[in-house]
Amino acid sequence: MALGSERVAVDAVCGRVVADDVVSPFDIPAFDYSTMDGYAVALASFDASGPFTLPVLGESRSGEIPADLVPGCASRIFTGAAMPKGADAVVMQESVIRAGDRATFDARPRAGQYIRRRGEDLSRGAVAIARGTRMRPAHAGLAAACDRAWVDVARRPIVTILTTGDELRAPGTSAVPGTIPETNGIALRAMAERAGATARIAPIVRDDRAVTERAVMSALDGCDVLVTVGGVSVGDHDWVRPALEAASVTLDFWRVAMKPGKPVALGRRGRTVALGLPGNPSSAMITFALLGVPLLRAMQGDRAPVVPTRGARLGSAFSRAEAGRTEFLRATLTRGDDGVVVATPIVNQASGATSSMAEADALLCVPAATTQLARGAPCDVLLLEELGA
Repeated sequence: MALGSERVAVDAVCGRVVADDVVSPFDIPAFDYSTMDGYAVALASFDASGPFTLPVLGESRSGEIPADLVPGCASRIFTGAAMPKGADAVVMQESVIRAGDRATFDARPRAGQYIRRRGEDLSRGAVAIARGTRMRPAHAGLAAACDRAWVDVARRPIVTILTTGDELRAPGTSAVPGTIPETNGIALRAMAERAGATARIAPIVRDDRAVTERAVMSALDGCDVLVTVGGVSVGDHDWVRPALEAASVTLDFWRVAMKPGKPVALGRRGRTVALGLPGNPSSAMITFALLGVPLLRAMQGDRAPVVPTRGARLGSAFSRAEAGRTEFLRATLTRGDDGVVVATPIVNQASGATSSMAEADALLCVPAATTQLARGAPCDVLLLEELGA
């Protein structure tokens, strides 16, 4: 779903996705220049044997157009300065003996020595930054090198996060018995923003059908993605799915064969996408990392919305009673003596554990058909940093 584009200043473009190709308007560099402080010379001034002594006449500094090189002479030149017409090599000053207005060279230089040629980096009309690229600092610098004061980028998706549960309270408020601080909204908002979105946390919704329906209906307006947390399963007080259906959200799927995170729903109403996540903190973060983050990246036209797996070696044996679901284990990463990355599952894999998610470096991917993995076996991992978690 295309979100449209907006124009952003080049110094504020990092993290945004380019909406149109950034094309170089001229050759980069725009002229031949010296990569060393030294002397610009013409090879024709050097015969078959040395040493060679040439008069020094003229000087080339950065930001100036130098005079043509006088045949049979050397011209003083500085790093970044344009090459004088007629010069075809630079000899660095450490290799030159200077005495008054004459310079002595031990050897004949090579053609093109210490010269960076016009258009060597990019030629005029070349695509410098392709559409769909998520801008890093190096891209911002390249856009500036293309003389761009601004860049057209995809509009940020607007995300509303709706958490549900009678037990929830805002962090730092009175600790009424039976309540817990609400953590999912904080974590998911940060993840959404790292994925390039603008996110807000709606007020906590109590476990009441009518209240949930009103909250969902209101939250769907004015956002590109509604993320609900909790209440999407089949419990007596799980009202999110009925509320989504009452708000005319057409569900594309409900439940996914993954662990954690089986009770997940995805649907849409018009141009707004609704993503229903489980309420346990680790389940919510993992499902959002695997489903929500790629969704937000794809909505911005990101050319690589899905994070690739990385190869690793299992640090401890793993077994489970039943196959059937792809499992994502929170794991720490170390490097073995042989340089291979070792992924070790964290002991506490409970869906409600917040500490293990903070401790983890990666998600270790266990295929649906697998029940056992031996220590040292090859495995695939997803880096939490790359998932924005």
